[in-house]
Amino acid sequence: MIKRFILGILVLSAVTISAQRNSASPYSYFGIGENFEAVTVEQASMGGIGVALKDTHHLNFTNPASNADLRAATYGIGGNMSFLTIKEGNTSQSGKSTNLRYISLGFPLGKKAGVSVGLQPFSSVGYSLLNNQNDEEVTLFRGEGGTNKIYASFGMYVLKGLSVGVGAGYIFGNLDNSIINQRADVALGTKNEESVNIRGGQFKLGAQYKRELKNKLNFFTGASITLNSDLSANGNERMYSFSGQDIQRDELFNRTVSGDINIPVKTVFGVGLGKENKWYVGINQQYQSALSSNSSLISDGGGYKYDDSNKLSIGGYYIPKVNSISSYWDRVTYRAGLRFEDTGLLVKTTNDFTAIKDFGINIGLGLPLPRQLSNVNIGFEYGQKGSSSSSLVKEEYFNVRLSLSLNSLKWFQKREID
Repeated sequence: MIKRFILGILVLSAVTISAQRNSASPYSYFGIGENFEAVTVEQASMGGIGVALKDTHHLNFTNPASNADLRAATYGIGGNMSFLTIKEGNTSQSGKSTNLRYISLGFPLGKKAGVSVGLQPFSSVGYSLLNNQNDEEVTLFRGEGGTNKIYASFGMYVLKGLSVGVGAGYIFGNLDNSIINQRADVALGTKNEESVNIRGGQFKLGAQYKRELKNKLNFFTGASITLNSDLSANGNERMYSFSGQDIQRDELFNRTVSGDINIPVKTVFGVGLGKENKWYVGINQQYQSALSSNSSLISDGGGYKYDDSNKLSIGGYYIPKVNSISSYWDRVTYRAGLRFEDTGLLVKTTNDFTAIKDFGINIGLGLPLPRQLSNVNIGFEYGQKGSSSSSLVKEEYFNVRLSLSLNSLKWFQKREID
């Protein structure tokens, strides 16, 4: 009964992820929208580290080699509530969004291998931007939609302490963008609509190594590489004039659009040090080449462009006493981390292009449930993205993340009949 209930939650969550709007950021205007880093709530609470982290009872989306360490069937469901304040010059406005961030299932295959499958948002579009030219001309930019990724990954030990892994994903979704333009003393306005379907595959390779040191210390290192992939972008674009409440008059054109979006190679390297079930400190460094495309989704007539991106993450966890009987709070996992990111997006300003940077401070708790291997994880993040100078937009955001990590040692065991 419990297994059916959990599977029901996973199915309903999958439908919700596919239909939800994940972003309210004006920066989702660019490209295929705001990109989501595939990390669990536990990883996000440590600044996003994980490429070198080995864990027997938690999922790890950064490195497929980590599946080799799973020792129990693990179900993960994670959500996020984001409070956003947007500042432009001397003005500001606020908004919020609530969404599911992943649903996943992982399980061991014997004692040296494991596999996980799941669904995650990949990117999201959710913006509404108004450009008012001295009350003579008004242009409204709107967009919604996004892409999701369904994935499967496998990891196994090939030598003592060394595991390798491979992952494959399929990215799919729809993006809808529109531009409405109206001029003073002109009866008709114009509207340009574009609806595009995004489709394509993605592959990832990874490796992890653990070495035991003195005094029960363990040294960890890991790396993952997401291979170059091309996403197809096919859809329709049309422009028409309108009057009143968007009453269509003359259609100026109606045509199909197609192209490819290149998602470049992404590499992540990391090291960590810790004691099992006690503490861990790690650092990740991520690099990715510039996004490119022959589709109008990326080409904006020189308004913005992409460069190489990079991200540095530092974080870890601490457990006072994992098997404490007298104190519940001694069994809690305390997490913290920092994140510094150059997104690779450059926006045209008055004199030149300005790089958009992102920064986040994270803390979190892993709260054990009555069943020893399961827990509720909660994380908090304060961050800033962009800048309010040079006619740009600065975002200040506060994220509240919540996940449920359920473990079962009996999921794949056959029942015995007395």
